[in-house]
Amino acid sequence: MYAIIETGGKQYRVEEGSKIVVEKLAGEAGSEIKLDKVLMLGGADVKVGAPYVENAAVTAEVVEQGRGAKVMVFKRWRRNDSRKLRGHRQDCTTIRVKSING
Repeated sequence: MYAIIETGGKQYRVEEGSKIVVEKLAGEAGSEIKLDKVLMLGGADVKVGAPYVENAAVTAEVVEQGRGAKVMVFKRWRRNDSRKLRGHRQDCTTIRVKSING
């Protein structure tokens, strides 16, 4: 059985035991969170929500809180000998899916 969930403005396909990296969620490492924005449940019978499947939830465990890879933002203006260099690291959370309830 698998589910398509929405968190952090993005959609993820998850199965029990899968480990994914999502936008930062509240919670310490080892704590349990419940994701209730389930868009679709798949398996033997498919349930599609409009927009979310009612009474469906995904239970996950927070593995770690971290930061993603650094993205360098470089701006240069021609004929001005001007430039600007900035870096950005997005906060992220690694979660492991424990169960899918539909």
